[in-house]
Amino acid sequence: MNVAIVILNWNGKALLEQFLPSVVTHSSQATVYVADNASTDDSVVFVKEHFPSVKIIQNEVNGGYAKGYNDALKGLKEDLFILLNNDVEVTENWLTPILSAFGNNPNLVAAQPKILDYKNKDYFEYAGAAGGFIDKLGYPYCRGRIFNTIEKDKGQYNDVIPIFWASGACLFVKREPFWNAGGFDEDLFAHQEEIDLCWRLQSQGGIVKYIATSTVYHLGGATLSAANPQKTFYNFRNTLLVLFKNRKGAKVYFLIFVRLLLDGLAGIQFLFQGKFGHFWAILRAHFSFYKWSTKYLQKRKKYATTNKYWHSPSIVWRYFVQKRRTFNDI
Repeated sequence: MNVAIVILNWNGKALLEQFLPSVVTHSSQATVYVADNASTDDSVVFVKEHFPSVKIIQNEVNGGYAKGYNDALKGLKEDLFILLNNDVEVTENWLTPILSAFGNNPNLVAAQPKILDYKNKDYFEYAGAAGGFIDKLGYPYCRGRIFNTIEKDKGQYNDVIPIFWASGACLFVKREPFWNAGGFDEDLFAHQEEIDLCWRLQSQGGIVKYIATSTVYHLGGATLSAANPQKTFYNFRNTLLVLFKNRKGAKVYFLIFVRLLLDGLAGIQFLFQGKFGHFWAILRAHFSFYKWSTKYLQKRKKYATTNKYWHSPSIVWRYFVQKRRTFNDI
């Protein structure tokens, strides 16, 4: 199996300087690419000078995560893509167990390793942790991370299991199923696009897995931090769009209504916390959802499918009302 590691970069010279050495050192089974999203710093010059074995893909525009990867992957012929954030440190033999899993299971189309926090390596990292799920209202969460509660890695998720979504921070995905599913939805720009993709991959009969025998460390928030209201905007808007696009049945309209109400409560909480930018971001997210709803209605006709992988009817109820804070308690 030919393997391509593709690191999407935008003005991330400092991150490449810090994290690219581990990728080059521990990834002899793969060809490493840096896909530059029209950076204005000297990221490309740095890679060419210091890592001549790394191939450069130069995107013409910064299309965010979704378009950036679609553009970068179009010209690649490898059988397996590994989409890796530029702020991820990999470990020795990180590729071996996951490549073995793909070799042993032709129905495996996407996977992720255990993702721990680079800054606090005993804990899971927010974006992916030990594999992703969503509830019936479209709220994403992970084994090891529910809302802002992060679990310590005590070996409780040292297993290999099917999951609903694999993290875009370190996403293994087969080339042919990726394109058969339509690639990433470029209208999402950034955030939730891997959830949308994994939903479509599974609707085609593919399997997505978490494989704990591989470990990476993710810095997180390097491009867009949690404190940035624009991150709040994308998370709230895209969760609505992904749910509307993919959830089959008329019940989705009721689910969207409930989500809008719950988003409103979240906005009020931001107001009481004095986080006016985040409150405004939620309002903008809702107006943007209405704006895109006609286009996504057409996408819904093409992609909507039944999801067999609900882990919880409502993670909001379990977390905020029943005070269940860990995945194993839900």
